[in-house]
Amino acid sequence: MSLSGTAANSRSTVFTPRIEELFRKYRGADVFRLEPDTVGVAGPALIDEVLRSRPANDFERPTFKPLQGKTISRPESSAVMRAVSQDVRAALNKPTTDPVDLAGEWPHTGHVYLRDLVFGPDPFRLRVLMDRRLEWTPKLTWTVIGAGAALPGGPGPDAPVSHLAALAAAATTYGDRRHAMGLYRRAAAPVCFTVSALVANALWLGSPFPADVPNRHILLESLRLLPPSWNLLRVASPEFAALDDRIGATDDVLMLPLLSHRDPGIWDDPDAFRPDRWSGVDADNQPGYLPFGHANERCWGRHMVMPLAERLLDLLREADLAVSPAQRTAHVPLAGLLGVSRIQVTRR
Repeated sequence: MSLSGTAANSRSTVFTPRIEELFRKYRGADVFRLEPDTVGVAGPALIDEVLRSRPANDFERPTFKPLQGKTISRPESSAVMRAVSQDVRAALNKPTTDPVDLAGEWPHTGHVYLRDLVFGPDPFRLRVLMDRRLEWTPKLTWTVIGAGAALPGGPGPDAPVSHLAALAAAATTYGDRRHAMGLYRRAAAPVCFTVSALVANALWLGSPFPADVPNRHILLESLRLLPPSWNLLRVASPEFAALDDRIGATDDVLMLPLLSHRDPGIWDDPDAFRPDRWSGVDADNQPGYLPFGHANERCWGRHMVMPLAERLLDLLREADLAVSPAQRTAHVPLAGLLGVSRIQVTRR
């Protein structure tokens, strides 16, 4: 099955067979069994109940789950969040007067721009950790981290590096450097990956955009149709079985915003890209809409993702850039971060 991005340009968004199957079998469903030990949930009310029933545990926190078997403490995760937030605010305060060429293949082009904008001054051993090729295997990632941790030297205390890099530079032993570099990747790479994917999705779904459509509405609608965080896993817990007798005591629960975001019982014309639907709507309280998780535990990066994505969209719209008219089809790989791949962006 391929779902139309926008009726106006007839672009076709092609999902992998596994995602196609989810749409075909379960769109509009409330609870369903995916595997012998896994229940899927797409009903907004039950998603809300599951996520309210207990906090996420250490293994369910994507960025701050244990790193190579070592637990990441709350103070440590808070320090990392503060550092990245400072780096993003500093990047957003940089002037946009310097020319930048954002034509090319997306999301790669956007990823490189964001890497250089937010983490450009950092040493190569850290910036390489944002390379998309490290997504291929964890073994490759840790090989690169291990090699970087073994290199002598590093930025001095007064070096003009990011706040996140300064945290990594404070590590003194090889083991501490490996851990700090692993955290750097966990925190820095998702900022670049998520924002570039979100903007690439927006370009694909709706560009060129009418001048009177706000960036925020474009992004909210893109997050609805192609939510980068398209599923939320909670491992088996007695709280869940008490909520619904279709959930067993040993069942993991996979909540699927991908489905609730296109539920015809919630949304008019659910497959259409309609940014105007967000006029006067509070996205934080819209049933079934969870692009950054639940109200109890919003993604820590949401206040960084949206401003950076809006900045990118501003630059693209000012330069009159849009998806190449020659490209009619885009594929969405099955990955942890949902998004279109290899979008050709050109000047109109």
